[in-house]
Amino acid sequence: MKIFPAIDIKNGKCVRLLKGDFDKSTIYEKTPLDQAKEFSNQGFRDLHIVDLDGALKGEPVNGKLIEEICKLTNLNVFGLKMRIQVGGGIRSIDHIKKLIDAGVDRVVLGTIAVEDIKFLEKACNKFKNKIAVGLDVRNGFIALKGWKEQTKILASDFLMKIKDIGVSRIIYTDIERDGTLTVPNLPETLKFAKLLNYNERIPVVVSGGVSNINHLVAIKRHTSPPELEGVIVGKAMYDGNLKGFNLVSLLRDY
Repeated sequence: MKIFPAIDIKNGKCVRLLKGDFDKSTIYEKTPLDQAKEFSNQGFRDLHIVDLDGALKGEPVNGKLIEEICKLTNLNVFGLKMRIQVGGGIRSIDHIKKLIDAGVDRVVLGTIAVEDIKFLEKACNKFKNKIAVGLDVRNGFIALKGWKEQTKILASDFLMKIKDIGVSRIIYTDIERDGTLTVPNLPETLKFAKLLNYNERIPVVVSGGVSNINHLVAIKRHTSPPELEGVIVGKAMYDGNLKGFNLVSLLRDY
């Protein structure tokens, strides 16, 4: 199972939002660079970065900082390179190219993917196995533009439209669970992941609500056979509910 510790960047700082509300944010002391280095040194192989400023503005804002993170986490203490996925405000082929050239492993498209499926298909064709889609969901319906614009598009309906165009990963975020430290919405995420036949499934990553090791163990049980690819962990890492070194070693035993 892939564990993606999360770094959400706003005004150059690490922040966590509550249910996607920019007015309910927690600001943490460590810089995004220092936090990325810590995650790398703890042995994590994957990292999830969101440019919150970019999501609000509709274009990447923290590109230089993300480029620095890519350089900083080139090798961790185990001699392994971190795989970094980045989302937030990405709206053009040029935006995608700059991130991939900087060393980003996957580029996460959200609003633009939903609003312009032809663009999504073009991106998937041009950057094979590099394009992920972030679906931020409230009660089954997709929200856009930093979660501020609620649509009437069912995530399940959208999945049927994009299932054959080469999307390499879907991040399924339950907005009502995000930042709450309650419990991930595993039933709905699994239902979503199983909508496609086994041979046409797109890897799905769980996001929102994780607070303890038991949640991660429950998710891990669904990664083989591969119903789910992994999980994004945010606030639980920052608040100390989950410890990096212990987390990586503990999950090897399950």
